[in-house]
Amino acid sequence: MNAPFRCLLTATAALLACTAQAQSKVVNVADEPAPMLSVQPPLPAQLAQGVVFIPYRLENLRILPVGGTSAKEISPRVGHLHLTLDDLPWQWADYGGSDTIILIGLSPGVHKLRIEVVNPEGQPYTAKSLAFAVPPQPGGH
Repeated sequence: MNAPFRCLLTATAALLACTAQAQSKVVNVADEPAPMLSVQPPLPAQLAQGVVFIPYRLENLRILPVGGTSAKEISPRVGHLHLTLDDLPWQWADYGGSDTIILIGLSPGVHKLRIEVVNPEGQPYTAKSLAFAVPPQPGGH
């Protein structure tokens, strides 16, 4: 067996082993690891054009459009995101699970986004906040 093929097999086996340990469909929800959220800064090429693309990674929780008390017992754990921009008194929910938050039409200047990972009843597991600056656009748009 040649070295590149052996390396590919080893990497595939390691990936499968990690994935198998990451979540189990037979583990009680109470015994599952806590949800973890990682948020990256906005993508610079899009930000330069006034469009905010914020990549994120969510572990130990699947984003699904379900809600209510009984949905809290689904395993592996499910939930959604609550997003709050610039400390406004309202927020919106994201059930999309696209791994990217996209904001369009923000005025130039500094903005703050709070991203909360919540259970099906809207109770938070974890949250991250991110500040970013939208540059002025040619023509004032």
